[in-house]
Amino acid sequence: MSRKSWSRLALIAALSLGLTACGTYAKAVGGQLQAPPQDLNTDKTAIRPFHVHVPEAELTELRRRIKDTRWPDKETVSDQSQGTQLATMRKLTDYWANDYDWRKIEAKLNALPMFVTEIDGLDIHFIHVRSKHKDALPIIITHGWPGSIIELLKIIDPLTNPTAYGGKASDAFDVVIPSMPGYGFSGKPATTGWGPDRIARAWTELMQRLGYTKYVAQGGDWGALITDLMAIQKPKGLIGIHSNMPGTVPSDLHKALIAGNGCPTGLSADEKRACEQLDFVYKHLAYAQMMGTRPQTLTGLADSPAGLAAFMIDHDAKSLELISKAFDGQTVGLSRDDVLDNITLYWLTNTPISSARLYWESKYPFLTVKGVSIPAAVSAFPDELYQAPKSWTERAYPNLIYYNRLDKGGHFAAWEQPELFVDELRKAFKPLR
Repeated sequence: MSRKSWSRLALIAALSLGLTACGTYAKAVGGQLQAPPQDLNTDKTAIRPFHVHVPEAELTELRRRIKDTRWPDKETVSDQSQGTQLATMRKLTDYWANDYDWRKIEAKLNALPMFVTEIDGLDIHFIHVRSKHKDALPIIITHGWPGSIIELLKIIDPLTNPTAYGGKASDAFDVVIPSMPGYGFSGKPATTGWGPDRIARAWTELMQRLGYTKYVAQGGDWGALITDLMAIQKPKGLIGIHSNMPGTVPSDLHKALIAGNGCPTGLSADEKRACEQLDFVYKHLAYAQMMGTRPQTLTGLADSPAGLAAFMIDHDAKSLELISKAFDGQTVGLSRDDVLDNITLYWLTNTPISSARLYWESKYPFLTVKGVSIPAAVSAFPDELYQAPKSWTERAYPNLIYYNRLDKGGHFAAWEQPELFVDELRKAFKPLR
């Protein structure tokens, strides 16, 4: 296709429709994204360039809904023990409705090489940035909930262009970042069966389709589980993994905490701290329990931007504290725009429910040992749901090639602490180059 023809096609699609993908488009209809009938002559498995343009009417409607929020009463406590505080939400929505600019993140996304390809009957959206350096190590990085590709944008350039960020050419990666099914710009499963195992297999197919015969995988949150499952499936070409939310919790401890029996005696200092963190987390997983059992009941998340935001930022206590500081004028790891870029992506793609269904689909406990035997690396951040002790990590990953216990960073490590995160990946995968 000539540049002139491509420009004309892009202009027509941008003026009339929402999200474009190289000659195909997704049309906004009543808040839903509906794709037109496929050209029967189109190869659905082809790698198709992807471009984002949200109609201004959608952004105007979003701002209207935010301003029309019906607010609850103020919490009856002075802390966050009842959840996202009213004052935080007032500040968040005021900025969202009056000062936030979606077009900035839209431009950042469109400056990246983005693509769509159909895998196992579903369109998968992904970012794919190749390094200019020779022998760059291919890596597929998977986000989680309530994250998205947005939480991984800060690490792309340092990974692919290390010499501009204090690294060496030999540190370079080719980076692949897919949107999970039901998330962001990927397709939404219309039938059951898209659990973590199937996503892991789809990622293997994606890397093969991109021509990679040797690569590594990384993930946090859902990405950590999917990465573990890729390792268990042992696809040809996957030579190692890295996790920042590893599955290391011994099964007997997991059962004891689920039963409410608390932490056992005889734990080391690191193990005791991890157990106390887990005990707190296991008692505060209402969001996961709701999505895991009754995701469709959460219809309000697709109807109220403020409701969606309040639900998403209350993932864990440390993250909520960090995000609340951002809207109090303290940028410590995440900015107001960081937070709203991610929430707005969920809103504009209408994926609150389709993303929640992954919890319903999954049959795996998040943090328990999965049986990974291939080379594995772990970075244990202090404000993660729990900071995995080295003793547990060595037992969970018998082929452990790297472990580091950091003193800063939380659940959204790549988003909050991109420099530390990039350094961890460079060190973790150095033995596999």
